[in-house]
Amino acid sequence: MAFWNRRKSIDAMHQASDGPRLRATLSWPHLLALGVGAIVGTGILTLIGVGAGLAGPAVMISFALAGLVCACAALAYAELSTMMPQAGSAYAYSYAVLGEVIAWVVGWSLILEYSLVVSAVAVGWSGYAVGFLTGLGIDLPTALTVGPHVPGGLVNLPAVAIIAVVTGLLLLGTRESATLNAVLVVIKVAALIGFVAIALPAFDAANFTPFMPNGFGAPFVQTGVMAAAAIIFFAFYGFDAISTAAEETKKPERDLAIGIVGSMVICTALYLLVAAAAIGARPVASFAASPEPLALILREMGQGAAAQWLAASAVIALPTVLLAFLFGQSRIFLGMARDGLLPTSLAKISSRGVPAVVTVFTAIVVAALAGVMRLDELASLANAGTLAAFAAVGVCLIVLRLRDPNRPRTFRAPLWWLVGAITIIGCVVFFFSLQARTQLYFLYWNAFGLVIYLLWSSRNARLAKNPEQAA
Repeated sequence: MAFWNRRKSIDAMHQASDGPRLRATLSWPHLLALGVGAIVGTGILTLIGVGAGLAGPAVMISFALAGLVCACAALAYAELSTMMPQAGSAYAYSYAVLGEVIAWVVGWSLILEYSLVVSAVAVGWSGYAVGFLTGLGIDLPTALTVGPHVPGGLVNLPAVAIIAVVTGLLLLGTRESATLNAVLVVIKVAALIGFVAIALPAFDAANFTPFMPNGFGAPFVQTGVMAAAAIIFFAFYGFDAISTAAEETKKPERDLAIGIVGSMVICTALYLLVAAAAIGARPVASFAASPEPLALILREMGQGAAAQWLAASAVIALPTVLLAFLFGQSRIFLGMARDGLLPTSLAKISSRGVPAVVTVFTAIVVAALAGVMRLDELASLANAGTLAAFAAVGVCLIVLRLRDPNRPRTFRAPLWWLVGAITIIGCVVFFFSLQARTQLYFLYWNAFGLVIYLLWSSRNARLAKNPEQAA
């Protein structure tokens, strides 16, 4: 079989891999918290303002469209993850259904997504933390709080430090870090519910007029509802991190679907409530350009104390996003290393049942990005990588239903053909609604990745050395 078309056997994915496996310590509450922790983060706290600036009050439709595409992707993930309960997420499904080259592109895109998300969130957290310390009378030197792209900057030490702390939690053990994550998630959700409770009584329907000032938009148009949806998409993804925990789940055939679908339902409902309360409380123009729109709305309502609590909860609980994506990133690396597409030395499991080597390696990579790189122009690349992975999952769902309709499925996506089509079409439209520069950088990244694949990975892949393990 040609290297580009090699496929892993799905049956082999249910068998024990060579060497120690990850410990199965997670149940559905842990997975639900992991998903909500990854989804609810800087997206809803900041991107509601950016989206409202592009779409006006019609940002409500943008949230609904982004939520619809992500919900369909979540259903596809739920079906495939219960069929293939192995670390690797969309990369693993693509390897079994679409072949090695597509799997490499998906895995390489996920590396881009997770790395940039972790780095960007760490930098964002650093900004909050530095401001908090300044309020306490502690002024850190500029050289240690920003990267070299800022005059006088050297390294963003707080960003590096928070990544180190989260990495330490992950190295303690999956269950221990998941339990702390659940506690922090409760804090984040409570803060957003508190915002809705305060803002809703000030609801003014006049703030929704004109409803769609910039029109609906379309691919290649950088304004309107579709452009806002393409950016707001960032606020929804994160549930895919749950699928990377498949191998560490006690009952993957049941709990993965609950975690993936449940986290999407909770977050979609919460986001729509927050967006409606925010726009109803204040005109869009008053908060569209703010980096902290929800806190600004509360301050303009005379709720300064509530605004402070909202900001404090963000600082305390934002590391849950880091934890979820750093967790997922290390499992993507682990899956690719086990398959020989990355150095197999990364696939070692520690005595605590976690991939210690690859977790530390991942932390070093993202800490380097967060510490010295300018991420404001590159952050949307994370969206591009995610859209590629989600589209591949939609294709996998359809292809596997057609190719192997009788294979046991403990969770079956309803109207699979429609779910797959919405996922694929939605991701393609969103991709072309991103900035042209982002699309170009994404192509450069994958061209670089394909060079690595052709020169090294294709020859060292496990299936290249053991063709009998192919499907």
